[in-house]
Amino acid sequence: MSSNSEGLKTGASCEITDNIGILREVHFFAGLPLEVVKLFAYLCTRESFKAGDFLFRQGDDDGCAYFTLSGEVELRRRETDREVTLRRYPEGSFFGSLSLMGPMPRLFSLQAATDLGCLILTREKFAKISEQFPAIGPKIVASVVGRVLKWEKQVLKEMEGDLSSCQHCIGISLL
Repeated sequence: MSSNSEGLKTGASCEITDNIGILREVHFFAGLPLEVVKLFAYLCTRESFKAGDFLFRQGDDDGCAYFTLSGEVELRRRETDREVTLRRYPEGSFFGSLSLMGPMPRLFSLQAATDLGCLILTREKFAKISEQFPAIGPKIVASVVGRVLKWEKQVLKEMEGDLSSCQHCIGISLL
């Protein structure tokens, strides 16, 4: 084997090891057995986006989850004749876990605010692993439920008892 091909093999191995470390820190994958996380890490791809590129657009059903390795993204929403930036997310953010579990047309667009590197997992790859390891289903559901509850508690805390402005925005945990 030439040293060139050895370098490629080592590079791929390091990338998978990095992917494992990242996924183990992401709430969605954190409670899963290491064996399963390793498979997801192997099936993830890395993709680069230039500032201004869209990862997905409102209405798309791309079936992907994204982890931002570098750069920042903007959450955008098209309103009648204009597009509004709702917030900006930094490096280390994770998006799209619900789209892995089934059809999920995007309610927002996600656009690279800077040059961006992402780790991406598709619904099809997620489904293959989920079929092989059906016991992970309840763990993933528990993770999602935990995130919804954490989010709603944060909203309630931020509103500091004045819920009049968000009456129709809370109660998600009742689903």
